[in-house]
Amino acid sequence: MSSDVVLEPTVLDPAVLMAEQSYRLHPSVAVRPEPFGALVYHYGNRKLVFLKSPRMVEVVKSLDQYGSVAATLAAHGVVDASLPRYIAALQSLLRSDMIVPIQTGQG
Repeated sequence: MSSDVVLEPTVLDPAVLMAEQSYRLHPSVAVRPEPFGALVYHYGNRKLVFLKSPRMVEVVKSLDQYGSVAATLAAHGVVDASLPRYIAALQSLLRSDMIVPIQTGQG
């Protein structure tokens, strides 16, 4: 007897999890605007990141103004086709400790 039931994976997609979270710049991070976008420097771990688009700079600088990454991206007009690229960039910033999650109860 065959079954048409397909089991969903139990591990949630990290991109979906990130989109539902709220983040902010790490307190030790400075953003310096440049014609191509911005330089982002972490004074604690001494990492330097280049943001190569002005829209990405605005997204990163305003992460803490919205309830989630998804809301931030929507507010900046990031559409479906660009979402994976923006989420991947934000995941990279998270791994580099440039952005940090906002804990519940913080603003």
